[in-house]
Amino acid sequence: MNDLVALFLRAAFVDNMPLTFFLGLCTFIALSRRTGAAVGLGLAVIGVMGVTVPLNQLIYANLLAPGAWRWAGMPELDLSYLALIAFIGVVAATVQLTEMLLDRFFPKVHASFGVFLPLLAVHCAILGGALFMVERQYSFAEATVFGLGAGTGFAVAVILLGAIRARLSYADIPDGLRGLGIAFVLTGMMSLGFSAFAQMVAP
Repeated sequence: MNDLVALFLRAAFVDNMPLTFFLGLCTFIALSRRTGAAVGLGLAVIGVMGVTVPLNQLIYANLLAPGAWRWAGMPELDLSYLALIAFIGVVAATVQLTEMLLDRFFPKVHASFGVFLPLLAVHCAILGGALFMVERQYSFAEATVFGLGAGTGFAVAVILLGAIRARLSYADIPDGLRGLGIAFVLTGMMSLGFSAFAQMVAP
């Protein structure tokens, strides 16, 4: 149990997708201008990663990994080269379902996403979660915790950035730094802050 808690905290803070690996910065920057949109994006990423990472683990371990077809008398069969296609398909289907649910039950949140919600289907942070799961050989339980932790870390980061940008809208920022300029500066400063978590767990 303690190992799963440590994995969750590591996925959320040490291996933070946008601030440590710089994955998913397109939506991270674009949807952090308003706190409401940032919260919506964070919840969507938690939901999508919490579903797709463990689901992709099941698909990879039972269908694609080397030796997965041993039960069918084909132990030499290796379909791991199809992993990327399978992962993208699972992510795209989950994003489509999320979009339909948001459109039906939370139309204001759905409208705030604009074109960025469908882009979650090819969101590099979400796909990166599945690829990290394969590289690190996580079990189903570990993949579930890792997916939820990585999604939570993304949500925390984008909500923090959204709150800071909302506060800075009242500040006197030099013209050259307004908009994307200050957003990139803030992202870099937050990344430095999150790097401290890596030092805390370093041996």
